[in-house]
Amino acid sequence: QVQLVESGGGLVQPGGSLRLSCAASGSIFSIVSMGWYRQAPGKQRELVAAITRGGTTNYADSVNGRFTISRDNAKNTMYLQMNSLKPEDTASYYCNFNPALSAAWGQGTQVTVSS
Repeated sequence: QVQLVESGGGLVQPGGSLRLSCAASGSIFSIVSMGWYRQAPGKQRELVAAITRGGTTNYADSVNGRFTISRDNAKNTMYLQMNSLKPEDTASYYCNFNPALSAAWGQGTQVTVSS
């Protein structure tokens, strides 16, 4: 069973940056596709960035050019570098497989973009 733990969220001003981390337990991390998801209040959870086991990345239009997803298979860790943050990026951010596995949702990490 894989456990996913997100960290790195916080309060940041518009235009600022944050780096989220996702630490995975278990041995399958390096062979699966992963994704970063977010859920804003009153909205559905959405996939914002994805990365295959080989490192191919894909982004939602809303974050393309501002967010960068990466992974370190040796450390069983995935990252989301978020630059030029906007108030509309405010949400709880989660990591999961891609496609997501319902049993793998963690607590998430809150990102608030506000002046």
